[in-house]
Amino acid sequence: MKRLGIILGVIAIGLAIGGYMFFNGERKAPVRYRTAAIERGSVVSVVSATGTINPVVSVQVGTQVSGMIKSLHADFNSRVKAGDKVATIDPEPFKARRDQAAGNLEMARSNVARSKADLAQRKRERDRVQSLVAQEFVSQNDVDVALTNYESAEAQLRVSEAQVKHAEAVLNAAELELKYTVIRSPVDGVVVARNVEVGQTVASSFATPNLFLIALDLTKMQVDTNVSESDIGGITEGKEAAFTVDAYPGVRFEGVIRQVRLAPINVQNVVTYNVVVAVDNKDLRLKPGMTANVSIVVAQKDQVLKVPNAALRFSPPQSERAGGASSGGKPVRADAAAGRYSRDGSENSGGQARTVWKLGVTGEPEPFAVHTGISDGVSTEVLDGAVTDGDMVVIGVETSRGERRSGELPPGFGSGGGQRRSAPGRGM
Repeated sequence: MKRLGIILGVIAIGLAIGGYMFFNGERKAPVRYRTAAIERGSVVSVVSATGTINPVVSVQVGTQVSGMIKSLHADFNSRVKAGDKVATIDPEPFKARRDQAAGNLEMARSNVARSKADLAQRKRERDRVQSLVAQEFVSQNDVDVALTNYESAEAQLRVSEAQVKHAEAVLNAAELELKYTVIRSPVDGVVVARNVEVGQTVASSFATPNLFLIALDLTKMQVDTNVSESDIGGITEGKEAAFTVDAYPGVRFEGVIRQVRLAPINVQNVVTYNVVVAVDNKDLRLKPGMTANVSIVVAQKDQVLKVPNAALRFSPPQSERAGGASSGGKPVRADAAAGRYSRDGSENSGGQARTVWKLGVTGEPEPFAVHTGISDGVSTEVLDGAVTDGDMVVIGVETSRGERRSGELPPGFGSGGGQRRSAPGRGM
């Protein structure tokens, strides 16, 4: 009996230890996956860019003469018509030049009259000498001298007439410069900028100084945007665009792409292209120089299969990934190279080869190859593949709050085996 009691005691102790190890020992918790459904809907591919609102046509008004601004006849936001006076440069120096040129012209004309009188006198002398040489009252030398004097008088008359033309040209130039002292608007529009003040001296040398900036029509505006070279391929003239400005929060303005300029803009090896968006501004709410956040609709498809982008980014943990996972008895590789093939082994055409994961019968994720199209940043169009409407695809791994230690990174962001950082001040 004593031996039997010892044996029963050993068996009881073993059962106690085994039960403790079974119920309280370390066990691996099953991995739970988060899923989302593949559904049909609209996918809109949008390119975002930042631009500046500018008038469609703006004219810089300058001056062709140098001088001091005597008066201004237009200010900011002034409406002007073509030919209206907007500024005046002090005309007194130009009037003095005009008067001097007029005096030189009168002098040249007087020289012409004197040259004509001298020519007439030389002509009479030549005729008299020629009549006397036949009677041998004068020598041949006197005849030659008289002829030479006559020809010199003719040449002097032509010189005087040329001086008259030169003086007239100088006078016309002086009058033109005097006319340019009155600066007029070349177009009908609104003065956007005024860059001079009364009394300021402007110099017209190699570059014409800009006095005013006149916008032709503020009811028609344009947005000049810079679109990256990676997004310019889907942007063409006539596509719709929408933008917002900080001045009107929540207000969405509509526009149409009017021009895609071919000149590249290279800033620090970043190539962009200027895309011009035409905007109707009848209410004049948009002001020149505003910053616009533009969204350009590149492509839009309705009632197509779309998969969440999280499903395309998901990859199961290495320990849970079933090598050579199969679906329907036909294996589908999970790498990007094999993503070109569907479940039946045929090669798909068009789109980008991607891989999505669905839960199999055993609860483990299985890869399926799909071809994707356009994306709106949240969902991506599915062109073809082994998925249908309503299929549940894996988008992540569920982790309970108790299983995640504070200080550890979430799954997919590195190993969680790192040491925890001690809180400041502890252990002091």
